[in-house]
Amino acid sequence: MTRTLLAALAAALLAACATAPPKDYAKLVAARPRSVLVVPVMNKSVDVTAPDYFLSTVPVPLAERGYYVFPVNLVKRLLEDDGLADAGLVHGADPRKLAALFGADAVLYITIERWDAKYVVLQTNVTVEFAYTLRDGKTGDELWSAKERMVYSSGNGNSGGGLLGAIVSAAITKAAPNYMPLARQANARALAYPGPGFPAGPYRPEFGKDYVVQAAPPPAQ
Repeated sequence: MTRTLLAALAAALLAACATAPPKDYAKLVAARPRSVLVVPVMNKSVDVTAPDYFLSTVPVPLAERGYYVFPVNLVKRLLEDDGLADAGLVHGADPRKLAALFGADAVLYITIERWDAKYVVLQTNVTVEFAYTLRDGKTGDELWSAKERMVYSSGNGNSGGGLLGAIVSAAITKAAPNYMPLARQANARALAYPGPGFPAGPYRPEFGKDYVVQAAPPPAQ
């Protein structure tokens, strides 16, 4: 991935964090989850490989926010053994029962809304879009939700080879689009602090302190 793409993604992340509206963290703070069960991803895209690729990008940023994350591949295998081989069945199951199977405090559901690449003239637009929902493992109530969408265009003038370079760049991106950097950036934006993401979990030193700032209502005009 080029430096220009990295810079553009970083700028988008900072902009999203700077403009994100305050969230109500009351339920999440009251629940005080320590462990999060990330269940298999629901896939609404046409790429059948998308869920497995995307699922691998979720644990690290979530753990960095200070929460214990159950190993996603082990979770998937155990759910399959329990008769929940299809992500749709998992998402339709009672979150309290899912949490009880692993002793988790909360369950994170993610749906892939888009994971595609479209070729337009001399550029390829790669798009990813995700919906996130965290539910309480004891009550099943929604504790937090977010949606993220990111787009990368191969025809942004960075090919370095004029018209021929643009054609080659677009063709390569179409043939083998790299979704993973966009997926990681989407997760980073969803869990960003300060921003739309989680207050710090129990495995971070600011646990129990940062949410006071995040959850405070905006000043009166």
